[in-house]
Amino acid sequence: MSEKVVADEREYLRPDKRFPSLWCPGCGIGIIESAIIRAVASLGLDRNQVAMVSGIGCSGRMPIYVDFYGLHTTHGRALAFATGLKMAQPKLKIIVVMGDGDAVAIGGNHFLHAARRNIDLTVIVVNNQTYGLTSGQYSPTTPRGARTTTSRYGNIENPLDISALAAAVGASFVARSTVYHALEMEKFVRQALQKKGFALVECISNCHVHFGRLNQMPTAVEMLNWQKDNTISIQEVQRRHGGQVPQGKITRGVLVDRELPEYVEEYQKLLARAQQAARVGP
Repeated sequence: MSEKVVADEREYLRPDKRFPSLWCPGCGIGIIESAIIRAVASLGLDRNQVAMVSGIGCSGRMPIYVDFYGLHTTHGRALAFATGLKMAQPKLKIIVVMGDGDAVAIGGNHFLHAARRNIDLTVIVVNNQTYGLTSGQYSPTTPRGARTTTSRYGNIENPLDISALAAAVGASFVARSTVYHALEMEKFVRQALQKKGFALVECISNCHVHFGRLNQMPTAVEMLNWQKDNTISIQEVQRRHGGQVPQGKITRGVLVDRELPEYVEEYQKLLARAQQAARVGP
């Protein structure tokens, strides 16, 4: 990597904030934030035209470290705040960062309707399959049978597929990767930033401190190796498995990429029609 690129990336950080970060050593959230910064830098986006909105949870700390406009909002409401910000400032590039519980548990209704409306937001969901900040309770994405602090004898609920949900309700762009596949994840974030509409990147991450230690993966390395061994690219599914995802594997790749009407643009057209009608009269 050239010195110029490194210098450009550092321009997007707040050097006066607490470093190293507040996250646990080995946490995947730092890898995800680095991917976001590299994607923004590679596109040459003006940091004064970028906003990062977060909710509550470990991922909620991301706006602390980046030199964008930032909103640290209430639990589950990041998309609601981001929607208001986009409506008020349509030219802003808005990145919304949430954990799996923040996004699709208490924030589930906001997630559904922001995707359904296809609002122009870049949405990064950190899926570590647990509530990491509050000591490791099971979340909507915790695998069936996994042990957590609130499912000591194994989780009996079926996990929610975040990417499939976004695709089903109308997102323009949906991709999934892992923190092990950091460069692939960066590529998907860059694509999401360039997409008009609701663009989701689901980032499978690790919480070895709470989730891993109860599931025979007490270190970050073990959890990243799990991501390597238990995920498969869409291209490999097609090339080696005839389009059938092997049992127990999680697919990585761009799952949806389509052109759909974007909500803010449609709202502005509606407003123009209403103003024209008011001028013309009945």
